[in-house]
Amino acid sequence: MTVLTTHVGSLPRPKNVSDLLFKRENNEVYEQEHFDEVISNGVYEVVKKQIDIGIDIISDGEMSKISYATYVKDRYNGFAGDSERNPPLDLEKFPNYMKKIADSGGTPTYSRPCCVSEITSKHNNDLSNDINNLLSASKKFEHKNIFMNSASPGVISLFLSNSYYSSRNEYLDAISNAMKDEYEEIVNSGIKLQIDCPDLALSRHMTFKRESDEDFIKIAYQNMEILNHSLHNISPEMLRLHVCWGNYEGPHIHDIPIEKIFDVLMSFKGNYLLFESSNPRHQHEWEIFDKLKYKIPENKVLIPGVLDTTSNFVEHSSLVKQRIEKFVKIVGKERVIAGTDCGFGTFAGFGNVDPDIAYLKLQSLVEGASKVKWVFMDI
Repeated sequence: MTVLTTHVGSLPRPKNVSDLLFKRENNEVYEQEHFDEVISNGVYEVVKKQIDIGIDIISDGEMSKISYATYVKDRYNGFAGDSERNPPLDLEKFPNYMKKIADSGGTPTYSRPCCVSEITSKHNNDLSNDINNLLSASKKFEHKNIFMNSASPGVISLFLSNSYYSSRNEYLDAISNAMKDEYEEIVNSGIKLQIDCPDLALSRHMTFKRESDEDFIKIAYQNMEILNHSLHNISPEMLRLHVCWGNYEGPHIHDIPIEKIFDVLMSFKGNYLLFESSNPRHQHEWEIFDKLKYKIPENKVLIPGVLDTTSNFVEHSSLVKQRIEKFVKIVGKERVIAGTDCGFGTFAGFGNVDPDIAYLKLQSLVEGASKVKWVFMDI
């Protein structure tokens, strides 16, 4: 049995795709028919690339989305104006470095409106187009193991601030009620659903950087409770969750340790958990999974990041193998899938990793996973 491979979801968008996304983002004139054709072709090409490389569980690369969280403003009413930018605490501590990455174009500039009225669906074709594009492309290659990303209520509230609802919980409930239909539509089409939840980690050193870890953990539990409620009609085997501390190169010295949010993550309804495990700040945390393996429910499948998505170093396949084996020893080969720390196209038109190098890294992922033969679990 070979260890399966996947990734977090977003992949580099071709220039013609990014150009159109920014036209829509900036309210410039474009032809909808041309837009739909370019996105459809982009999905076909990104699906083909994943299959050619040998990735087992593939996505649409989030081709149609300007970013993994703020895309919701294009699907729901209630958002306008602009949200206050809230830089991560670790970058605040190093203003010269923060200015350097901003001046070099390393900081995405895109619309982040705030909630100013009741959240309701626009009833457009964005989601159905995404579903149809992925199903159509994967069918052409007779590939059935597919997933699609969707933003958690918590991460939407992280980037699109609330200026309408009376409390944070009321805002989260409203987002959850709106997103529930999206979650269910994806799964009802036969596609696995991945919920992107940086709110369980990244928001600690962004929105909640003045709170204590203890207070933040309470907030994370609230976010998870609301998320799980919105997923109550969906079977656990159709659900993936991705948690991260921000897909940017920086000190990350204020990242909350995974040990402190471990119980929150294990309370997720779904079976599959994706998390960072390759970058220099979180690579050591495989030891936490070993230490707390008695807390990992038997239905949980671990998808550790075995590629760093902020570096242009291409991991050697032997290193990828070593990283995978650490987790195989903890939960067994059948409960580990090899993944990536985060996405390679978190924001359209931006990314630390060169697109061609990103696919080389994914090739190394496949090669490394194929080298994992049999590893005895540590009992």
